[in-house]
Amino acid sequence: MKESTLYIVPQKQKQIHLAILMDGNGRWAATRGLPRSAGHRAGVEAVRRVVHAAPALGIGTLTLFAFSSSNWQRDAQEVGALFGLLEKFFYSEAAHSHEHDIRISSIGRRDRLPSTLLAAIEAVESATALNVGLDLRIAVDYSAREAMLRTACWMVSSTEVTQREFSRRLAEVTRAPENSPDVDLLIRTGGEQRLSDFLLWECAYAELYFTERMWPDFTAADLELAMRDFRGRDRRFGAAPATVASASAS
Repeated sequence: MKESTLYIVPQKQKQIHLAILMDGNGRWAATRGLPRSAGHRAGVEAVRRVVHAAPALGIGTLTLFAFSSSNWQRDAQEVGALFGLLEKFFYSEAAHSHEHDIRISSIGRRDRLPSTLLAAIEAVESATALNVGLDLRIAVDYSAREAMLRTACWMVSSTEVTQREFSRRLAEVTRAPENSPDVDLLIRTGGEQRLSDFLLWECAYAELYFTERMWPDFTAADLELAMRDFRGRDRRFGAAPATVASASAS
């Protein structure tokens, strides 16, 4: 797809929380006769394109699914290569994040991660903690079901049993910032149409956008197309459409 000039979102429009299931790296590599690790490397460049384009499109929070807890079942060599790429990404982005005022953090479990990757995560979080622009979150060793189960166990001893309290405690479990916004739009690349255990609680009212494009081929123009589609949707959160409501009132 040809790159386009990104439209600027009017200031009055609410900044959204965008989540992306970055699918298709392995298939992208396979169709080119390359190892899966080559697809993951190309996927990192797609991440950089999207991060660069996000603020101008009205995206305030961007959560990317980098490694699912289910991905531990993959070949150990592929997992190791992916962790190595993530480590390099965190360090390189820590060095450049201040230029664009990006705050970078990781959500998910940390007790099973290699010490070198954990050190990279902690370094980038510390280096970018005071930035107030785009809130970039990378989900590593993440499972929404596991996080919700652990949160439910905590809630047994809670004196406040509300959605707000559950959300607060869920944020603690996943190491997400407190008062994290729900997901407004979820994009999945690669042609599959499922959530795959990603941000299930936070996606309760998310708009879903599926594309056949493999993640390494995803461009700023693709992101703009998805955002234009999202901005044109009627988000009612369970309420009646405006036309129906007006007719009922008259």
